[in-house]
Amino acid sequence: MQIMNVGILSRQKYQKRTIAIVKGEYKPGAGEPKIWFESIKSLAQVLSNENQALLKLIVEKKPRSLTELEQISHRKKSNLSRTLKTLEGYGIVSLKRENGRVIPEVNATNFRVEFGVDSIAYQ
Repeated sequence: MQIMNVGILSRQKYQKRTIAIVKGEYKPGAGEPKIWFESIKSLAQVLSNENQALLKLIVEKKPRSLTELEQISHRKKSNLSRTLKTLEGYGIVSLKRENGRVIPEVNATNFRVEFGVDSIAYQ
């Protein structure tokens, strides 16, 4: 599976970085994270032990619908849907729509996290 580079950067620095990119004042490096979290806490919530177990289950069992995932994970469909949409927003999973079904696919199972006390990825 693909390794996803993620970073932690304050909202203020993230906005400043984004504006600099749009203005052409800053060009992100090839190895720089494309996914950013505001804090270690927000990263930990998205990649909680429960969500890591869900990702592993999807990789191993390859469910063909949310209903099937609900049965094998013992989690309610509404909870799964909300969790998967969050993970999709970060690019960790893709939700394919096929014949009225939603099929989850995992894009990354390994994560490299970049951060510093002063969030030196972008000053």
